[in-house]
Amino acid sequence: MTPAARLQAAIEILDQVLAGEPAEKALTSWGRRSRFAGSKDRAAVRDHVFTALRCLRSHAALGGARSGRGLILGALRDAGQDPDEVFTGQGHAPAPLTGAERQLPPPPEGAEALDIPDWLWPAFSASLGAEAEAAAQVLRRRAPVHLRVNTARGTLEQAQEALTAEGIATRPHPAAATALEVTEGARKLRTAKAYADGLVELQDAASQAVVEQLPLADGMSVLDYCAGGGGKSLAMAARARIRLHAHDADPKRMKDLPERAARAAASVTLLSSAEVARTGPFDLVLCDVPCSGSGSWRRAPEGKWRLTPEGLRALQETQSEILRTAAGLTAPGGTLAYATCSMLQAENTQQVQTFIGESPEWSLAAEQSWQVQDGTDGFYVAVLTRAKAG
Repeated sequence: MTPAARLQAAIEILDQVLAGEPAEKALTSWGRRSRFAGSKDRAAVRDHVFTALRCLRSHAALGGARSGRGLILGALRDAGQDPDEVFTGQGHAPAPLTGAERQLPPPPEGAEALDIPDWLWPAFSASLGAEAEAAAQVLRRRAPVHLRVNTARGTLEQAQEALTAEGIATRPHPAAATALEVTEGARKLRTAKAYADGLVELQDAASQAVVEQLPLADGMSVLDYCAGGGGKSLAMAARARIRLHAHDADPKRMKDLPERAARAAASVTLLSSAEVARTGPFDLVLCDVPCSGSGSWRRAPEGKWRLTPEGLRALQETQSEILRTAAGLTAPGGTLAYATCSMLQAENTQQVQTFIGESPEWSLAAEQSWQVQDGTDGFYVAVLTRAKAG
């Protein structure tokens, strides 16, 4: 495919996404229809689509329309590239610009220029203070690729050596002792022996750092209450010889966890909602709750545009409910960890303070947050301790 043909493919996919189809589904469908597209073509089209979604407001403003064509036109102008070099109509290139499209719109300003919804900007700004604009700018760019070294399989240095041998360059990331940042060869990871053998797992450095905040010890009974794919479950298993249990309200999210655990030489018991209550109480419960995902919008930018005030309020209600439920599953003298991949105070500190105010037997032992401008996803964790019985 020519560069222009790749952009036309991105335009068509973006129109599907703007009509409500998930980006991953639209990309997969396009790939199945486009057998002529090689791996480099698919990667390039994917990059165009996700760049447009990260910068949807500003690129739509620069392109004069909230459409696939408008977003790609805006992206070219944002990059300082002459659109006429691409919009030629030749071959599979986008059709030439119309007279209206040639009229340069005024540059975006404020929240539009920062690609944050207007309704969300006050809360986003209040949550991050002086760092709000820097964080918003980072969310407009591609996220780094981080790996967690499974210390049950080898050391950080051994993992780096194994990856280097397969053309994957890395460097340690300061956020977590087990974290590596991939600096070259990220697309080779899925077929790398170090990944297949469970020496490394894909996991953001801040997500790893969340687990480092937990007071894990050998012999503990531990529950990952909102396990999802199980990344934090496996990270906990690598840190101590624990009796590890995983649960998720949607069990399908955990379908790959047994295979991942076997690859990582970890033991984890999957529990249904009914089994959780019968198995507890637990010495430590981690609840990485459903949230706005504002700390990971670089990876899933659709979430930034599909979040609504009503949706955020519903998430906060779910978070409060999970906190109360998880507290009831924690043994006296035990630990409850509340985590989000959000940078919004309404989902983080405010939730924890409300919970503590309603639950006198609980106290805050530690609290930590990470922000995207520091080179990780945005994350938050509060470690709460329950008073001992009697």
